[in-house]
Amino acid sequence: MNRPVNRVVPLPVLAALALPALAVPAGAQVGSLPENSPFKDLEYRQEVTAFTGWFVASKDPAGVAPRSGPMVGARYDVRIGGPAQFSARLATAFSERRVIDPARSGAARELGIREQPLYIGDVGIAVNLTGQKSWRALVPYTQLGVGIASDFQGRDVGGYRFGTTFAFNFGGGLRWVPGNRFQVRADVADWLYQIQYPNTYYVPTTAQGDDAVLRERDAKSVWKHNVALTIGGSYLFFR
Repeated sequence: MNRPVNRVVPLPVLAALALPALAVPAGAQVGSLPENSPFKDLEYRQEVTAFTGWFVASKDPAGVAPRSGPMVGARYDVRIGGPAQFSARLATAFSERRVIDPARSGAARELGIREQPLYIGDVGIAVNLTGQKSWRALVPYTQLGVGIASDFQGRDVGGYRFGTTFAFNFGGGLRWVPGNRFQVRADVADWLYQIQYPNTYYVPTTAQGDDAVLRERDAKSVWKHNVALTIGGSYLFFR
């Protein structure tokens, strides 16, 4: 009877087969090494920013609403999950406004331009378009929020009052995160708020009835877009 033959692979052959596997580093991967990747993790969870810029106010039909002017402010951001961050912002636009007396006509109606700052506060959600990573130290994002705008003033001689109104906002920006506790950010925000006019703006002062501030068919309230262009510096903290 024939017995099975045990075939033994010589030790030198096994060593030759194992050498290529041992020569490959355990951490080897296809593509760029992590230190060479254009994407870097965003290490810090919170930030505070001081910013300045220009507030571009829309013109209203009567020409009495707050006008464009320089802006300063501060914001706080905290990561809440994934690419999303909660933000809170306070800003002051050093605005002016035109004051009129609708009970007068002609040049006598104009009472001049006066300084009247506009204060804006809002909260919102910002979403990083690169997730919780930067791309070549840049982080583009979009933002949506709601807040208030106010001049903290009462009615003027003509009955107009900007007062306090809801201000919805949307926009976006770009953060430059060089890899330490500081960053630079540029923002574009559009605040949408309402302008309301008193009944006195629709009452003519002459028998001809053609010198009212606004016509009867004109709306007594209008929603206006107002854009802010700002740049700021941030301090990052809490990993």
